[in-house]
Formats: sequence, structure tokens, C-alpha cells
Amino acid sequence: MIDVADLRRSYQQGGLDEKDLPAHPMDLFEKWLQQAIDSKMYDPKGVVVSTVDQSGQPYSRMVLLKDYTREELIFYTNLGSRKAEQIKGNPKICMLFPWYMLERQVMFIGEAHRQSPLQDLKYFHSRPRGSQIGAWTSHQSHLISARGVLEGKFLELKEKFKNGEIPLPSFWGGYRVKFTKVEFWQGRENRLHDRFIYDLEDGVWQTPKRLAP
Repeated sequence: MIDVADLRRSYQQGGLDEKDLPAHPMDLFEKWLQQAIDSKMYDPKGVVVSTVDQSGQPYSRMVLLKDYTREELIFYTNLGSRKAEQIKGNPKICMLFPWYMLERQVMFIGEAHRQSPLQDLKYFHSRPRGSQIGAWTSHQSHLISARGVLEGKFLELKEKFKNGEIPLPSFWGGYRVKFTKVEFWQGRENRLHDRFIYDLEDGVWQTPKRLAP
């Protein structure tokens, strides 16, 4: 077994103070997102999405943030996937941006709902052609016998769709996550980290509150 207990580091890249907090959480999120992009870290828009099944068992996986507004985060997936089935049963969701290089994380808590087919179509046709074919190829989260099954199906569909526009699969689309809580975490020395949480009440973002680390 690898001894991970002594793999330690000191968080010293900065802090987060009350005076740095805007009234709306997305102003700080956008500032941090831009700094994550500028840092050249790998996939700054990668976000861990957590859902639960009917028994209450949580599942987490990495997806890519594809758009956002002042009220929602948007991602896309196969509608037959495990996450989609779990969202159908329970729309409550948690999304975590783990920006390790900057010693930061941002957590959004809310509910996920399907967006319109027109929005799905618009985004689908903005994707690279290979990604469009990939969406048709994989029935996400279903068992397959070997990778060759996927590769063979991809080549078959590439030939089928070689001419003209690739249609939107009926089993693929986007989710819009309406968030009501946003927590910002900044690592600090001696584990005295900075944590602040924003709460949405009656449509108004309340003054963020500091949490013990």
C-alpha cells in the first residue's frame, strides 16, 4: 500500500477575504474561471457532477461545462446514461470545480432540468464532426464486450453520415442546473482555509457567510 498520510503540502497561493466578495456569486466565479484559464491548467471547465440513485447511493463523474448564465450551468450528456437516469429520479445535483493548481474549488448546489430540443440542436451542430458521430456511437454507461465494438460502430456511422448534416440523436441533450447555493474555497496556510457560501433566498442572493474550514 502507498503511504498517503505523509503526502503533505502547504497552501500559500493567496487568500479570500470578505472585502473581495461581490454581491453576486457568478462575478467571483467568472473571475476565478478566467484565472484558471490563464493559468494554463488542464481542462479548467472540467467539473465533477454528483447525483444519487434511488437508494441514495451517490455517484460522481467529470463532465465539461459547456455554457453558463447568471442563474444556470449547462452540460450535455447521453440521455440514457447513469447520470441522466438518476437526474430523472432526483434532480438535486452538486457540481464541483477542482482547481488544484490555484488551491481553489467552487461548489454549486441546485437542481438539473432538461433544456429545449432547439437548444440541444444548436449546440450539437456547433460540435466537431467527430464528436457528433461519437454521440451517436456510444450508449453511455451500458456494458460493452470490447473497445473494438465502439470503434467499429464509429466507422460504420462515419460512413453512414459522410454526406450532409449529422442529425441530432434523440438520446442526447443538455441539462441546465439552476443553482441556489455556491461555495468558494481557497486553500490557506496551516489548514486555516477560507470558505464562503452564497445562498439564494426568494430570488435574491444573500450576503455571503464565512464557514469554518
